[in-house]
Amino acid sequence: MIRLGVNIDHVATVRNARGENYPDPNKAALMAKKSGASSITIHLREDRRHITDKDLFKIVKLKNIRVNLEMAPTNKMLKIALKAKPNFVCIVPEKREELTTEGGLNLDKDNFRIKKIIYCLKKKGIRTSLFIEPRIQDVGKAKKLGADCVELHTGKFCNLYNLNKIFFNEFIKIKKAAKFANIIGLEVHAGHALTYQTAKMIKKIKNIKELNIGHFIISEAIFVGLKQAILNFKNVLK
Repeated sequence: MIRLGVNIDHVATVRNARGENYPDPNKAALMAKKSGASSITIHLREDRRHITDKDLFKIVKLKNIRVNLEMAPTNKMLKIALKAKPNFVCIVPEKREELTTEGGLNLDKDNFRIKKIIYCLKKKGIRTSLFIEPRIQDVGKAKKLGADCVELHTGKFCNLYNLNKIFFNEFIKIKKAAKFANIIGLEVHAGHALTYQTAKMIKKIKNIKELNIGHFIISEAIFVGLKQAILNFKNVLK
């Protein structure tokens, strides 16, 4: 079965909205693990709009929980990651003005810096992934940069699906990119804007080993609770 990484950023978003100390992302991480999450994903943004440094260092110390840190490709974030020592790091593009990550990395821009960051992380035994568009050329570039994995951006596919527009071409792009990544020895993950319905389609792509999902699961948790939302998603992925 495809592994499920649960992103708990928006637990912190709710907490920060009122400047309180609840709801606690640590508690969410523990509950997600008990509910069957394979890993916990957190995005330490440069503006700290949800997860904070304090959250990161607390969560990585939780027992028997694998942590996937999403971060921008900057030297400052690299220093934090090397100090926190999460199990995994996913390097993502980041713009201050965006509501959420809008697309994959531009691997032609700052490719030397990205390569250096990957080298430093892997030297410390941290599995490193690059969040990219589902394009064959980007998969090849990720391999040359030394990544262990690629996480394919599913946002375009999901948005077309949700709007009842033609999504077949985007689905095929994801499928071809996943197949090529598998051939050249990269583990394949996928994420962004996935729901029960779109995840049912993505799980049909046999080369994808892991999905990372946050906003939808936290949204569902408002109505059914976090445990049930995760269990529902795991049932979808069976």
